[in-house]
Order: sequence, then structure tokens, then C-alpha cells
Amino acid sequence: MIATWEPTAPGVLRLPSGRLVRGRGLRRPLPAGPLPDFALHLLGHEPPSVAWPSRWLRWPDFRLPSDRTATADALREAWTRAETERVEIACGGGYGRTGTALACLAVLDGVPNREAVAYVREHYAHRAVETPWQRRFVSRFPDC
Repeated sequence: MIATWEPTAPGVLRLPSGRLVRGRGLRRPLPAGPLPDFALHLLGHEPPSVAWPSRWLRWPDFRLPSDRTATADALREAWTRAETERVEIACGGGYGRTGTALACLAVLDGVPNREAVAYVREHYAHRAVETPWQRRFVSRFPDC
């Protein structure tokens, strides 16, 4: 059986392939429902431990990830896992870094780079991807 999110649950983005990924802000309580099978945490400091497998990328608020190669690898892992697992992408607020990562997943899923930010803003959160350099990061992904 494939583990997946409820497609209509808050914060769940449906990619064109049908993969579902939940974005969220870690400063808010854990949403009700099933736990993630895998989480990618995008923070400038080490995140608190969780009861499910997770990966941390050093990514300061309003900035870009510290290691772009590791980020591309982690996003590919998240995209691959989302085919059969409940994947969560999370930063502090759930908009800037999370939206940027979700837009990169959309690129991996076939959305053209120039359309990925708009796709995530329409299907996830209108505030997603907060800074010009985050938009530029998506426009150049995965060759960022």
C-alpha cells in the first residue's frame, strides 16, 4: 500500500504527476492526521528531533541554502520518496524556504522553471517563495 497525504488536507501540494507533498511551518503545531514518513527540514539551525526519518538542510531564513549540491540531492530524494511515502517539507513559517523547495520539486516533476513559483503560489500558498533570490534559485534549479 502507498502511504500518501489526504489531497485536500491543508498545506498539501499536488504535483502534476499526482505526487502529494505537505508543506508546513515548524512554528505551528503538527497538523492532525497521519505523521510523515520522511521530512526535509530547512532551517538555519539544527531542528528538534522527530519520531520519523528526516533530513536537515542548513538554510537560514530569507536566504538560500548553504550547500546547493546537498540541497539538490535532498530535493531529489524528497521528490522520489513522495511517489510512495508521505513527505513533508518544513521551515519556520512554511512559506519562503518551504515554498522555494516545493517550487523546485515542481521543476523536478516537469513544471518549467519560469512557471514553478506561480504553480506553488496557486496550489500551495500565495505567499510562497518570499524573496527575489529565492525566485532566482528556482529559475536556475537544478543547476543553481
